[in-house]
Amino acid sequence: MTADAADADTDADASDDNPYLRDPPTEFESVDALSAEAASEQARALREAIREHDHRYYVSNDPVIGDRTYDALFSRLVDLEDEFDLPTEHSPTRRVGGEPIDELSSVDHVAAMLSIDSSGDPEEVRAFDERVRKAVGDVTYLCEPKFDGLSIEVVYENGEYERAVTRGDGTTGDDVTSTVRTIASVPGRLRGSPEEYPDVPDFLAVRGEVYIPRPDFRELNKRRVERGDDPFANPRNAAAGTLRQLDPTVAADRPLACFFFDVLTGAEFDTHADQHETLPEWGLRVDHETEHVSDIDAAIAYRDDLGERREALDYEVDGVVYKLNDLAKCEKLGATSRAPRWAYAYKFPARTEVTTVGSVAVQVGRTGRLTPVAILDPVEVGGVTVSRASLHNPEEIERLGVGVNDRVRIERAGDVIPQVVEVVEERSEGTFSFPRACPICESPVERDGPLAYCSGGLACPAQLQRAIEHYASRTGLDIEGLGEERVDQLIDAGLLESLPDLYALDEADLTDLEGWGERSAASLVAELDAAKEPALDDFLAAIGVPEVGPTTATALARAFGSLDAVIDAEADDLQEVPDVGRRVAAEIREFFASERNREAISALRAHGVAPVADSAAVMQAPDALEGLTFVFTGALDSRTREEAGELVARHGAQATGSVSGNTDYLVCGDSPGARKREAAAENDVPELSEAEFEALLDERGIDA
Repeated sequence: MTADAADADTDADASDDNPYLRDPPTEFESVDALSAEAASEQARALREAIREHDHRYYVSNDPVIGDRTYDALFSRLVDLEDEFDLPTEHSPTRRVGGEPIDELSSVDHVAAMLSIDSSGDPEEVRAFDERVRKAVGDVTYLCEPKFDGLSIEVVYENGEYERAVTRGDGTTGDDVTSTVRTIASVPGRLRGSPEEYPDVPDFLAVRGEVYIPRPDFRELNKRRVERGDDPFANPRNAAAGTLRQLDPTVAADRPLACFFFDVLTGAEFDTHADQHETLPEWGLRVDHETEHVSDIDAAIAYRDDLGERREALDYEVDGVVYKLNDLAKCEKLGATSRAPRWAYAYKFPARTEVTTVGSVAVQVGRTGRLTPVAILDPVEVGGVTVSRASLHNPEEIERLGVGVNDRVRIERAGDVIPQVVEVVEERSEGTFSFPRACPICESPVERDGPLAYCSGGLACPAQLQRAIEHYASRTGLDIEGLGEERVDQLIDAGLLESLPDLYALDEADLTDLEGWGERSAASLVAELDAAKEPALDDFLAAIGVPEVGPTTATALARAFGSLDAVIDAEADDLQEVPDVGRRVAAEIREFFASERNREAISALRAHGVAPVADSAAVMQAPDALEGLTFVFTGALDSRTREEAGELVARHGAQATGSVSGNTDYLVCGDSPGARKREAAAENDVPELSEAEFEALLDERGIDA
């Protein structure tokens, strides 16, 4: 067999006569003794066998060979591919990593990855059940652990691994294809022969959770300490940092694992339980703690049982997830902008331990807010070593009466954020005395109710650093190359003393600094130049107006149409904007009334920064689609379904998740949902292709 023929192999499962499937050798003849054809044939058989052994180990929990034997097979395949220059595009050896990349790019999800509403109160859980049954009648639930990892979308095309994307904001995430490829429990090729398994869809997007098993996490930290590196704080942080590595070989050396639990698009099912049963048949690993239960009482009992066994699990969980099993009823219930109405998370109680406060540090935030942090004698709380815990603000310190040397109870809120909840033994000579001057710049501290602020503004290096980081972040102007370490470096070098100084940077300044080359310097200068005409809403979100995030910034941009109009707006006018109440309006007015902030904006303009309003959004009639109701299904080319829904909502229409007699149009992209099309036919709802939808927008005067 030629090398090209070996690469063309498409068998999903190892054949019974494969010599490497059962009792394979651990030693092989020298590769020098093989012909190219024999090497290609052996590599093909090894790839088949390794995929099958991966499936047995990770999915079926039924390995038939030991680790030493598996390692021998894998090493042999690597040797063959290297020696004979065999193609590796779909080989299991791609898991060992690849070439480093310069940066993570953003990718739109093929389907929304929403959050899940949650509570630790059983009455809230029962209230959820009542809402569901009132809307759709009797229901059953699929119960599964709520993994404490990172959600990802994994896409397969024609059965082959295509890409992986982090959850991000639910519609767009980071492209982590290279690092996820290194995870052994994420198959590079789906299983599925028509004789044994359901046909694999041509296009499949699934949701999974990446995590680090507890035993592997302990071993990872042991190795780091032995090398002199700081240990990771917890498995979730370690997994998050690993997943975003630019060098896949780093990820390949760390023990990432993955469970799959939801089909986002590409295949139709009747129930969530059907999905759970089918995913392993395609080679996708699921958690066997998942159970289908008859009612909410059984669901609560499932949670209580799993909570009792929580410490025995080899992965971190912070609760359980209940999903309405019947997918047709799920579609009828639909979703809010952030969470499905058919799912709920019942959280476990926070873990607590007692330790001693060694000292109190005061951190300075982007807005100048001072946050006290207790530095603790390290203590393990639920398997995670905690050495710092938030004290929130001066008023909270006074309420707790906490001081240095006191014994305190620590709680990991949501199993993640440590905080001090009470003093259990007073050992100090009094409550910690909050500083009167900023610990960074020594400017006077100002109190605003329970909170404390540094009055130094951007003259305070800590505030300046965080302001620049925010300005360059994705919620700001999305300027690549300005992460925390580089901003800190530029401030230390004296190149940044204010926000407008960003636009005075030149390549010569940057290449003189350690770690900067001509390419990275030119890239940052080009990014900054491209950011001189930002969208008005992005600019408003970037400059750090208190209480103004992306959503409020967009509403302000649409309402006023220019930066000057926002700057000069009176409080009463601001309160006419959606989501802007009296308090937020007062914050906006105070920000733009500040002489220091006006000077910073003037300096930005002097450097050529000119925010651009979305004239189409401002000028088009907001009621062009008033009274219409749209449902979107399938993958759209020009925008995501969520973006399409936001677009029609801006012009007076409604976007809902399910088709009913009140629906005016069903807009169908690629691979539309069969149930929605059937419901449209039953209710005489017209179907629009994406091109027809765009034509409708154009007809109504909407420049999309």
